Amino acid sequence: MASKDLATALIGERHGGSLQPHFLNLAEHLVDQGYAVLSVRNYLQAASHLGQWMNDRDIPLTGLTDETLGRFARHRCRCSGARGAGRRPSPMYVRRIRSLVECLRSLGIARPGPVMGPPTHPVLVSFRDWMLRHRGLSAWTIKGHEFRMSKLLPALGDDPSVYDATGVRQALLAHVQGLSRAYAKSHVSVLRTFLRYLAVEGRCRPGLEEAVPTIPSWRLSSLPRYLDPPDVERVIESCDLSRACGLRDRAVLLLLARLGLRAGDIITMTLEDVDWQAGTLRVRGKGRKEVCLPLPQDAGDAILEYLSRARPVTKLPQVFLCSHAPIRAFPASSTVSDIVRLALERAGIANPPSKGAHLLRHSAATAMLRRGASLDAIATVLRHQSTDTTAHYAKVDTKLLAGVTQPWPEVSNAER
Repeated sequence: MASKDLATALIGERHGGSLQPHFLNLAEHLVDQGYAVLSVRNYLQAASHLGQWMNDRDIPLTGLTDETLGRFARHRCRCSGARGAGRRPSPMYVRRIRSLVECLRSLGIARPGPVMGPPTHPVLVSFRDWMLRHRGLSAWTIKGHEFRMSKLLPALGDDPSVYDATGVRQALLAHVQGLSRAYAKSHVSVLRTFLRYLAVEGRCRPGLEEAVPTIPSWRLSSLPRYLDPPDVERVIESCDLSRACGLRDRAVLLLLARLGLRAGDIITMTLEDVDWQAGTLRVRGKGRKEVCLPLPQDAGDAILEYLSRARPVTKLPQVFLCSHAPIRAFPASSTVSDIVRLALERAGIANPPSKGAHLLRHSAATAMLRRGASLDAIATVLRHQSTDTTAHYAKVDTKLLAGVTQPWPEVSNAER
């Protein structure tokens, strides 16, 4: 049944006050977005309730604001046809109403809501523009830098012209107390970038980035976290291919395990990136760099199976989409890491070294090294800027390392 015919059938004899003329448009939109029939009925029932409540209080559609939704959430319902007369709407029902209003706003039926979130300091707005124009950073990286600086800025102060070395050091050290080493190092990097930006703009004295203390660490000192090949295959085969999300997840896992892709590579991959005739995949990595990689047969077959059997019909360009309505691209890299985490649980991998998407990237590099691939070849596939990073994986053969490790001089032969 066409979406318009199904939407017409679902509307029935519903009455929704000022919202009723928009029921067909709303229902068709919900059907097109992949909502189940029962969910569409529930949304239409909520729309009918909201529309009648607004009519009873002479609230026009232009008055459908967040303040109005707050009043609706607090009212003791005596609306005709509504359930739970005399009681306030439940939190779950209010969430449904808010989702409904977002749909109405996306269709232009209701006014857009206010931009939510903490106010951004003017200096951070210009810092954001500078990172985009002069550093070429991705939107996700810029968002992370802006978030970290919003935490540091209150301690630094609003006037960059009075910043000094002592104040910079104290602001950073006070903020990173109790943070992990990796997270603290990210604040160090962002603060140095911010101070360089201020110096370039003439807003603070130059050279202040040298006052930012270094968080001690030993680069590449730990062993790579990886799974052995049999465990990787168990993770891939854990997907339920009778379900749409299973077909999608298997394609994602194969790309991570065979090509060592990052989570960000998965969420930005578009249909045009796959060259089926040449058997290649275009990947946009860090620093907006593009590289063309050979598409393994099993990964290509899995993508094709997902596209032909499970991917929703939509104009969205991204290859991989969320399996639950509304139809949309993966919102963040954490969605890909969640796919890996759930697959590890299904495969029964006890105590994996990590549970994110990078686990399969490390596993791919380790497998390539053990099959005899050179570090240069692995660096090309993983798109490392330096082979020093790839050399991290040379430590995975711990048995060989134990054989060549020399004892400390003070250790006697009897103690060896």
